[in-house]
Amino acid sequence: MIARYTLPEMAGLFTDRSRYATWVRVEILASEAQAALGRVPHEAVEDMRRARVPDPERVAEIERERDHEVLSFLAAYCEDIPDSSARWVHLGMTSYDLVDTALGHTLARATDLLADAARRLRRVLTERALEHWDTVMVGRTHGMHAEPTSFGHKLAGHAFSVDRSLRRLAAAREAVAVGTVSGSVGTYALIDPLVEEHVCAALGLGVEPAPSQVVARDRHAQLLQAVATLGACVEQIALELRLLQRTEVREVEEARTGAYQGSSAMPHKRNPTASERLCGLARLLRGYADTALENVALWHERDLAHQSVERVILPDSLCVGHFQVTKAADLVASLTVDADRMRAHIDQTDGLVYSSAVLAELLGDGMEREHAYRSVQAAADHTLATGEHFGASLAKQGIDLAGLGPERFLTRHDVIRTRLEKLHELED
Repeated sequence: MIARYTLPEMAGLFTDRSRYATWVRVEILASEAQAALGRVPHEAVEDMRRARVPDPERVAEIERERDHEVLSFLAAYCEDIPDSSARWVHLGMTSYDLVDTALGHTLARATDLLADAARRLRRVLTERALEHWDTVMVGRTHGMHAEPTSFGHKLAGHAFSVDRSLRRLAAAREAVAVGTVSGSVGTYALIDPLVEEHVCAALGLGVEPAPSQVVARDRHAQLLQAVATLGACVEQIALELRLLQRTEVREVEEARTGAYQGSSAMPHKRNPTASERLCGLARLLRGYADTALENVALWHERDLAHQSVERVILPDSLCVGHFQVTKAADLVASLTVDADRMRAHIDQTDGLVYSSAVLAELLGDGMEREHAYRSVQAAADHTLATGEHFGASLAKQGIDLAGLGPERFLTRHDVIRTRLEKLHELED
C-alpha cells in the first residue's frame, strides 16, 4: 500500500526484512526440533542462531540468477553459516512449510494490531455516545425527517457494529493463525510431525489438520472478509458524518487545522474530506476480500496462482484497514457537535416529527385506525402546504398537540443506554 494510507507499525510487519527475519525464526525452530530428534547436530543449530538475517538486496541479487525466492533466501542465509552446518538448514521441508507458517505468524500479529485500533474506535464511540446521550436531534429515514432521537443513540449503533466486527476479527485470527511443516504434498514423508508441533507452538500457531503442502486459503479469505466488514462499518460511520456536515444541515463538523484549505478555487469551502477518504478506502477493502475468495481454489495439492495476488492483497488490506480504523477513531474523538442546531432542526419541522405520537394517542383513545391516520395525514399535508404549525392544523380537526416534545420519544431510551454502558465496561 502507498505510504499515504499506511501507518508505520503495520507497514513494518510486511517489509522484506521483517519477512526474512520471520523465515529465519521458522528455520531455526524447525532445526531445534530436528536436533531434539537426533537428526541435526546441536552445533549446527547454534551456527544458524548466530547467522544474520539476509539483506533483502542480497536475496534479490541471487533471485535474479535462481528465479526462486525461497531458494535465494536460503542461499543468502547460508552464506553466513559454516558449510558443515548449512547443509542441515531446511531439512525435510518444502518452500511453503516456511512461507505459510511464517505468514500465519505475521497475519496473527497484523490482526492483533488491527483489533487494537478497532477497540480504540469502539471506546471512542461509546464515550462520545454517553457524552451526547441526551443531545436530541431529528432521526431521518430515506433521508427525510422521521422522529426525534439523540446523537448518542446514533453513535451507540456504530459502537455495537464495531464490537461485532471485533468478534469477527477474533474468529478470523484463530482461522488464519496456523502453520504447517509437513513436507511436499503435506504427507510428513520426510519430516517428523513433532517438528511442526514445536515450530507452531513456539510461534503461537495452530496446525493445519490436513495439509496439502499449503495452508488452506479459505482461512485468508475469512480474514479479508472480516477486514472488509469492519471497513464497511467504518464507512457507515463516515457516511453519516458526511451527511450531517452538509451545508444545509451542519449538525457536526470535522476537526480542522489552521492550515486547512477546502478548495483550490472556493476559499469558503469546508469539505468533509476525512469522512470521504474513509468511505473510499472501504471500497478497496471489499475488492481485496473478493479477490481473496478467488484464491481459495487451487489445482490439486497446490499451485502458485495465489502467491502473486497475496503479495498485494494481504499487506494492502491490513494496512488500509488499520489506517482507516485509526483515522475513524481520530475523526470521532475530535468531532464538533452542534447540539443547538440539532434541536433547531427538530423545531424547524413545525411539529410534524410528532405525528406518530399523535396517531398513537388517537388509537389509544379508541379512534378507528384508518380514520385516525387520514386525519393526522391531512393535518400534516396542510402544514406542509401552508407553513402553519402542525398543532394548529390538528386543532382544526379537533386534535390537541399540547405536551408533545422530543423528550416524549425518549422515555424508554435508558434501555439502550444500559446496553451501551455494558459495552463500555469492556474497555475497563
